[in-house]
Amino acid sequence: MENADLSHHILSRFNADLEQLRTNVLQMGGLVEAQLKLALRALLEGDGAAGDEVVRAEYEVNSMQVSIDDECNRILATRAPAASDLRLVVAIIKTVTDLERIGDEAEKVGYIASHHASLERSMDHYRVMRHLGRVVQEIVRDALDAFARLDAKAALEVAKRDRLIDEEYESAQRQCITFMIEDPRSIRRTIDLLWIARALERIGDHAKNICEYVIYMVYGRDIRHVSMRDVERHIQSLSEPQSTGVAARTEP
Repeated sequence: MENADLSHHILSRFNADLEQLRTNVLQMGGLVEAQLKLALRALLEGDGAAGDEVVRAEYEVNSMQVSIDDECNRILATRAPAASDLRLVVAIIKTVTDLERIGDEAEKVGYIASHHASLERSMDHYRVMRHLGRVVQEIVRDALDAFARLDAKAALEVAKRDRLIDEEYESAQRQCITFMIEDPRSIRRTIDLLWIARALERIGDHAKNICEYVIYMVYGRDIRHVSMRDVERHIQSLSEPQSTGVAARTEP
């Protein structure tokens, strides 16, 4: 009976550790979302102070990544998780890496925006970034929502939307080239906008990666380098997902 009580206690503590890990990831995700939103505001509204704040926030994002990684390493060393629990920890390690990189890209946008704030502004030049920025913000938000709910089907739908970001990025490139041809004096500033467009496109890629980790957690399938059509067909062929970590664990 004492052994059963001890096992129950250990399992309860383990469940709490895993749930806290997920909570920490979502807190980091919220910080990165806010960082991205602030970076875009700095760019579109010419708010140099907001751009500087984005750069400063990167230190907190980096600190959270290190803290979560340390906790994952502790769990791997002391709990030796297996099956769905191991998938959850591995996916969290990968997810926080992508979140940190989203923060890096947002920092680039904020840094450039802070330098552009004092320049004479042509709204046509910045308008091309508005829609791309909105699409990127939506995919980051929805990827984190799929992670929070461990919703593999929603994650798949979000990942498929990465194509929209690629299309918007290509459109922004074409418009920027047109600006440079029409007004050679704008070349330096337009090149900066191309760097911003590239940063936003990379953020979309990292959000897609997070969706792939959600599918890995739920179905136990690594879908990297697999076409979205094949992934969708594979998910539809499965009658039931595998155990989904702490949300599906039962205590004795």
